[in-house]
This record gives sequence, C-alpha cells and structure tokens, in this order.
Amino acid sequence: MTQPRIAFVGAGNMAASLIGGLRAQGVPADAIRASDPGADKRDAMSREHGIETFAENREAVAGADIVVLAVKPQVMQDVCRALAEHLEARTLVVSIAAGISCASLQRWLGEGRPIVRCMPNTPSLLRQGVSGLFANAQTSEAQRQQAEQLLCAVGLALWLDDEQLIDAVTAVSGSGPAYFFLMIEAMTAAGEALGLPRQTAERLSQHTALGAARMACESEVDAAELRRRVTSPNGTTEAAIKAFQAGGFETLVQQALNAAARRSAELAEQLGR
Repeated sequence: MTQPRIAFVGAGNMAASLIGGLRAQGVPADAIRASDPGADKRDAMSREHGIETFAENREAVAGADIVVLAVKPQVMQDVCRALAEHLEARTLVVSIAAGISCASLQRWLGEGRPIVRCMPNTPSLLRQGVSGLFANAQTSEAQRQQAEQLLCAVGLALWLDDEQLIDAVTAVSGSGPAYFFLMIEAMTAAGEALGLPRQTAERLSQHTALGAARMACESEVDAAELRRRVTSPNGTTEAAIKAFQAGGFETLVQQALNAAARRSAELAEQLGR
C-alpha cells in the first residue's frame, strides 16, 4: 500500500502521541503534516518529529489522503465547516473527538465522505492505549486498514459494527483509566492506614495493578479464572474478595459504566446539534 499523506488538524497531546507512534513505525516525516493555532505547539511538533506545520488548517490538509481531526469537541463544528471546501472528495476523515457522531461530521463536511470515528484513551500517550473504531459506509476496505494502522501506532485498535457502541467503549476504556487510578488511590490510602509509608503503599499498589494487567493481557485464560487461581480457600485473598462482593462491587461497577455510557450519549446529542 502506498504511504498515505496524513494531516493532523490540532497538535495537542493525542495528536503528538499518534505522530510519534507513526514516526516510530517508520512513516517518513514528509508524509505527515499538522496544523494548530498555537505557535509553541507547532514549534514543538516540528522540533520533535521533523514534520511540517501550519497555522492554517486548510494549508495542512491540502492534498492529504487522511485528515485526523484532533480538536476539542466544542470547536469541531466550526473547524469542519471551514475545512469542507478544502478536502478532496475521497479524503478519509478520522475523528478522535469524543461525542461527535459520523452523521454530524457528514453534515458539517459534506455528504458522501468516508469517515472513521475513534475513541482512544489516555494510555495512548504512552503507546499503551486501546481504541474503538467505527467506519461509515463510504469508507473503503483500504481506508479501514489505513485508519487501523494509524490507531495501532499508539496501542490496540478494535473495530465496532455499530456506532452506538462507541458509548460503551467510552464507558469501558475511554473513561476506564480513571477507574483504575481510583482503585490505586484507594489501595494506597488503605495501605497507609495499615501502617505502610505512603510512598511504599503507592508503589505496591501501582505495580500490583501493572503486573495484574499484564497477566490478564498475556494469559490464555480469562480474568475470572485468574482470580480463582490466586484465591486460596479461607485465605487472605478470599477474605478481601468476599468483602468486595458483600459491598456490591460488581453491581457498583455496572452502575458506574451505565452512568458513563448514558453521559456519553447525552454529550453526543448536545455536541452534534
């Protein structure tokens, strides 16, 4: 496949992460452009990745095969309407903005445009992210592969057949890192209350989370079986698990994710008007 020309509209943290991942994979600097109104961001992007940058979005997208919309959802409509006349008919648009539907993007950019909507998460900044992707009917198989390659530069990319499932992805992985940060925070506080120095409790909690996640990702069995294997009858782990379950742990997690998914749908409706 010929190397596509990629233009990033917006040069914030996620765009920088994607560009860094692409460069690490061997994508040449002259195949990537970026635009941003902030001179400091443009200078940093040029200095770190060797790419050409622009203050004007229309200059960055000229001749691009893929345009990555990496601006805040609140300004997406204005950005898209201003870009519409400057995009070629078959340019693939990849949106990484939360809450902006393909229908809204079509309305602002023009009908018939290939669009891939993505929901990456913040570990993408470390190239350890996971993204849910949805492609509209106008997106070709080759363009799907291009979008997947783009998001795989910062982690795992998983396709969705139904755009409405983006709300579920947001609830599970988009917002998910904060749930684990909360768990680490709570475990650190509990360890400190048990007498550990705070720094020790924090490091124990962080690396326990890291090790458990790696075991779950690399194991051939699911998380439930891994839990059973480390839960000895009448042991310390079983005592803790029973305490979690007595407090309604699983139900609380379900309620939390339902709340996040509902809020994702509400924001999509508000932002897409």
